[in-house]
Formats: sequence, structure tokens, C-alpha cells
Amino acid sequence: MYEPPSSRVRAEAGASADVLIIGAGLAGLFLALKLAPRHCLVVSPSPIGQASSSAWAQGGLAAALHPLDSPAQHAADTVAAGAGLVDPVIARLIAEDGPARVRDLITLGVPFDRTPDGALALSLEAAHSHPRVARVSGDLAGKAIMDALVTAVQAAPSVELIENARAVSLLQDGNGRIAGVVLQSADGSISTRTARATALCTGGSGGLFRVTTNPREALGESIAMAYEAGALLADLEFVQFHPTGIDIGRDPAPLATEALRGEGATLHNADGRAFMADYHPLAELAPRDEVARAIHAERAAGRGAFLDCRKAVGDHFPDHFPTVFGACMSANIDPRTQMIPVAPAAHYHMGGIVSDFWGRSTLAGLSVCGECSSTGAHGANRLASNSLLEAVVFAERIARRLTSAALDAPAASEARLPGRLSELALLRLRDAMSKECGVIRQRAGLERLLDLCEALEVEAPGARALTAARLIAEGALARRESRGGHFRSDYPETARPQRQFIAHPPRAKVSA
Repeated sequence: MYEPPSSRVRAEAGASADVLIIGAGLAGLFLALKLAPRHCLVVSPSPIGQASSSAWAQGGLAAALHPLDSPAQHAADTVAAGAGLVDPVIARLIAEDGPARVRDLITLGVPFDRTPDGALALSLEAAHSHPRVARVSGDLAGKAIMDALVTAVQAAPSVELIENARAVSLLQDGNGRIAGVVLQSADGSISTRTARATALCTGGSGGLFRVTTNPREALGESIAMAYEAGALLADLEFVQFHPTGIDIGRDPAPLATEALRGEGATLHNADGRAFMADYHPLAELAPRDEVARAIHAERAAGRGAFLDCRKAVGDHFPDHFPTVFGACMSANIDPRTQMIPVAPAAHYHMGGIVSDFWGRSTLAGLSVCGECSSTGAHGANRLASNSLLEAVVFAERIARRLTSAALDAPAASEARLPGRLSELALLRLRDAMSKECGVIRQRAGLERLLDLCEALEVEAPGARALTAARLIAEGALARRESRGGHFRSDYPETARPQRQFIAHPPRAKVSA
């Protein structure tokens, strides 16, 4: 295929930074702080602390912090929730490192909720066998953690920030080693940043779906960049749909944290009947995929779905769950006296760029951390509040590895620039993803979705959002079973546990 000269960008040898971190959510900022005093450059697509999925996390961070709990129990719950695809070694690793990482966050000033005697107040969430979720003011954990990290990063002399710029391509040298990224600023200008080591710490793919709790900018673009560069990817079909997005017509949808059900809130249809016991013996505390499908079924049958917090929370709502309370009140719903309309919403991508125990991708020079990665911790169905835990555990491990490593300056490198979808085309894609690749999937719908991706490719060749959507749909079509967050109505049974790996053919070497 002919490529106009402007479709490729070249960078000369040398490093702009020791470590280049793409993404300014929890994974990226925690990594930057742990790397000190090593110089790092953090790239954020928006002003730091804004438009980050981490800041929107309501439930909190799971860790075995109670005297009667243990990392072994936490790991066992993680494996059980992951529907046969969690790596038990990784589950044990994050569970054992979790308490130390919570203490790191406390040192950074995160004001986790406390009991009257000063111990951490831990809440119970679905599929946990023990209360172990550290929260802040009920549903403000993500915001409080990010506020503390932003303050620390802004004061850190070893951290340099680039805001309002997004990575569009990975730079590679003639041997395929990642040498940095191509950035596009808000004004559309293109520049390059090179580094001795690069880390993708970006979010997931929720913005590819019409109904999502993620920032709309979360389009799986880092997964697409890594795929084009030849990285190994895994299990892209596994997207977790949070059962209780607040159904008030907002984009993205506000979230009603799972902690509400942990406190005793119940799900009812429009007739007022509590329905979860019809679908699962654990009722409201069933794994997220089970609850999401139950709500989907009630809505598809025309009965609607509502979260009733009136008895479980009642008058304590403004103080115990201020974020949910504010979202409801802004839509003229008073959750103290009214039920909250809910719908499943794309929430977390369990698949992603394959990572080893130390956060290394299969591409030399590239580390991955956070939602864009696939560490083996989440399997087919992430255990509630394990995402923040995984991010800090692997950020610390990447920092430990890079801090002690001798990092060479990169050679000359280049990258291909992608096309970009128009707003109208992106909306068509998001509608199709929710309809054909949502809570319930089947062959004909997935094939229609792939046909749309092919048609939109003509408008925007190589668009990252299109590549990510296509990879998710292809993974869903190839997995002819139902498991965890992936449910095929034409293949409802569960087959033998098996991960699905994919890699793009290697790119041609950069000419000398």
C-alpha cells in the first residue's frame, strides 16, 4: 500500500528521558514516584488528574489487611472470580504485595476510612470472602488517591510532565526495540519523545462502547499501538460490564458503586420484585458478570432494573456515598427515598498487552501497567477492587526493575501515523460495540460489527479505536464458549479454560 511521506515520523538517536511514562492515572503516577530519583517524563492527554478512570474508581483498593484475612484467601477469591483463566501465581503475588502498597498510599497522604479505634475500615464487595476493600468517604477512593498522587508528583523534582498530549504511535528502532512515542498535541501538532525505557500506563477500552463508566477518551488506543508494533496481546474479548451504571442518559454513565450492594442494597424490577435470587444463589453479591446478565435480562424483558438503597443506606447517603448521591440528585432522583435506575455499562478491560511478573511486554524497551496490560490477575472476570491493587503492585515492580537496570540510549527510530475517526463514525462504532459486543454476544452480531469496522477503515486507515474494536470483536468471535464477562448466546456452555493470544506480524525494519 502506498504511504504518503507524512504518514511516517522519524526520531534521531538519543533519549529525551530515562523513563517515558504514557498515562497519568494511578499506574503512571505511582510508577513515576517509585522511580525517584531516576528522571522520568509523564505524558497526560489532559490536565493531570482529569479524565482518568482511576479518579472515578468508587469502590476502593482490595488488600488482605484485616487480622482474620490473609493473602492466601484473597488470592483464592481472585482465582475463583476469574472463571478459570487467572494465573494463580500472579493472584498470590498481588495479594501478598497489597498491604505494603496500601501503606505506601497512606504515607503519600491518602485518607482511607478508619474505624473508631483507628484501624482501616474495610468493606465487603461481591465475590470477596472477607471485607477487604479500603475506601475513602464511602465512594471517593479513586479521587482521594489521585489527589494525593498528583500533589506528590507535582512536588517531585525527578518527574517532568507533558499535559494535553496523547501518544499516537510507538517509535521502534531497526531491531524492533521501543524507543519512545509519537505525540499529538491538542492543536494537532506532531512531535516525538524518546527514552531509554517506555511504559504504557494507560486506561482501557470502555469508550469504545456507547454505554460506559469510563472517560470517553478510553478507546483502547495503547493496545492498538502495541499490536501494530508486534507486542503479544491476550484475551481481548473479556470486557467487564459493571452491573449498576446509573441509567440517566449520561455519557459516560455515572456509577453506583458495588459497595452499595455490599451494604445491603437490593435489585428490583419495575414491579418492585427483588430478582437476583432467581439468577444466582449469592443474589446481589454474585460475581459481576452474573449480576450484569441478570439486569440485562430484566431490562430486555421490559421489566427494568432498579437499585434500592433506601433501607441499606437511607439518610446516610450524602455522607457515606457522596458521589453516587450527587449523581442521582443531579437527575432529580433522591436515593434516600427512590430507587436508582441501573443498566450494565462497559467498565473494565481484563485483556490487554501481555506482561511478565515484572511488567515487561514482549517488546524490548516497553513496560506495561494498569488496565492496558494483561498480567493474568483478572482472567475472565475481575474481582471487585482488584484493578487499583494490580496497578500499584505492578508499578512498584516495574520501578524496582528499572531503577536497578542499566538503560541504553535508543537508536534512530520511526513510527507510522494512524488515521482518526470522525465523531460521527466513532458514535456509529460505539453504538455497534454496545449492541453486538456487549453483555450478550452471538456470531451474526459480531460479524456485523466486523463488517462495520472494515467499512470505517476506508475513512480512517489504521485508526487506533477501529483496531482495538476489531481485535475485541475478533476475540469474541473466536471464543466459542461463555466464560466470565464473555457470554455467547449461541455458545452458552463453558469449554476447557484457554487463553487467546494474538500478535501482529513483525514490522519491517527501519532502514539505516
